[in-house]
Amino acid sequence: MTDDLLPQSETPPRLDPVLEPYFAKHHREKCYPGLIFRQGKRQMVQINVPADDLPTLLQAKPSSDNDPDSGKNRPEVKGHAEEIKEYILKRASNGKPWILGTLTANVDPSKIRIVELGRGICLVVIPRGVKLDITDGQHRKSAIQDLIIGKSGEVIGDNDFPITIVLEPDFNQCQTDFRDMAQTKQLDKSLLLSFGEFEGRVGITKRVIDEVFMFRGKTEKIKSSPASKKKLIYTTNYLAKLVSCAFAGDANNELREYGVKEASDALINALNQFFGECTQTRHIFETSAEDLTVDEIDTFKNENLLGRSVGMEILGQLLYCIYDKTDSCFDPNKVSKLALINWSRESPLWRDNVVSIDPNAKNPAKRYKITASGNPVRIAINQAKTNLGWM
Repeated sequence: MTDDLLPQSETPPRLDPVLEPYFAKHHREKCYPGLIFRQGKRQMVQINVPADDLPTLLQAKPSSDNDPDSGKNRPEVKGHAEEIKEYILKRASNGKPWILGTLTANVDPSKIRIVELGRGICLVVIPRGVKLDITDGQHRKSAIQDLIIGKSGEVIGDNDFPITIVLEPDFNQCQTDFRDMAQTKQLDKSLLLSFGEFEGRVGITKRVIDEVFMFRGKTEKIKSSPASKKKLIYTTNYLAKLVSCAFAGDANNELREYGVKEASDALINALNQFFGECTQTRHIFETSAEDLTVDEIDTFKNENLLGRSVGMEILGQLLYCIYDKTDSCFDPNKVSKLALINWSRESPLWRDNVVSIDPNAKNPAKRYKITASGNPVRIAINQAKTNLGWM
């Protein structure tokens, strides 16, 4: 039906007069407007619940000890609820939007009442004492509950949370539902960073990828590893480590206190200078991804530390040594010295720290082993500092 055929009225009729008698009748119980839908041969109901109701309406039944059948979902993951709380508090205290996904719970349909009003619209009446068993969202519920009953209740008290209720009395099916809902693939770090908010490390990294010719068009922004066949050398995660190391000397620092524009401008200038002056990167730097061959990409990634994550981390740590936080710049004279380092995997600088050689390798092309573990990386950085005279 088009808008032209709908009844014309300046003020659409409201449902309040229709719903009020139901709410009055069930005022001693919890009563929520809902939408009925069917999925997987079962009936489900979607309701929206005020934050204050969640602690008494929902209950988690995690498994305990070594007995999966002792609960309807996995044992609680220590610290995860706290992470969710910190996320909400950080965003809310800064006046920024935040979001939590829909919770899923189940209940024996004989314990609640659904008043159907037509067209899938309904009222869900939940008697006092009846709780919905969480199928998915136990950590979200714990975080919300802690906030509600704690000192930060006002941060979340005026919010509503959607719950999908599966009308299911069978305990075994509830466990199966939890398993089925847990079949999601973990997001790659590069994708998480690519979708991050444009501030701190994420914002600086995004600008660096766009403005540094070495990275533009050669960076995998979604998956965890760069495919040479797609002419990709780096991932967003590789470059986020470089960014954090360059400004904080710590690969995991989120750089929250750094302004994106000023910091990224300084690093972009330094990196464009470095890759342009370094004879081992100049060709890759000056050539667009479209004009590079797969063999050139493969050779660079295999033979040069600057084509790998560990190389980006080492470069970042060395840039950190020459960063002037007061003037927000990297010493251009020392950037030139960095460009003179031998970054190939055959360089003595990296031998027996991040690069090891198997003298008995059957395939001579595969006798090099490159590691990115902590201690070898620290040794490599100190070796490079000594070589530069920065120790």
